Amino acid sequence: QVQLVESGGGLVQAGGSLRLSCAASGRTFSSYAMGWFRQAPGKEREFVGGISVSGGSTKYADSVKGRFTITRDNAKNTVSLQMKSLKPEDTAVYYCAAGGRVIGTATMRSSYDYWGQGTQVTVSS
Repeated sequence: QVQLVESGGGLVQAGGSLRLSCAASGRTFSSYAMGWFRQAPGKEREFVGGISVSGGSTKYADSVKGRFTITRDNAKNTVSLQMKSLKPEDTAVYYCAAGGRVIGTATMRSSYDYWGQGTQVTVSS
């Protein structure tokens, strides 16, 4: 069992930056691939980025590539999402997720077993 708690969301102007963090409970964090997803009002939850168990492999959605960076610290049981050059269309609730069956990185929601409660990110124009 893994429990995930996101933090760091808030209101930011377009062009600004935010850093989201996800703290995981449990001693097996380092065996889970991690992902970030987001859901805007009226839209499906979508993949943002993922990172492998070692942190050596990452994958990003085209819409955030070059602007967002995922890192993890297995010693601290945390995964972070650094977001730069934010746009109003990045406004959404952001969720972190843990997948115990993932080899490398995964983009599909069904690949992830545990989810956090989400943190709101609002980007004003």
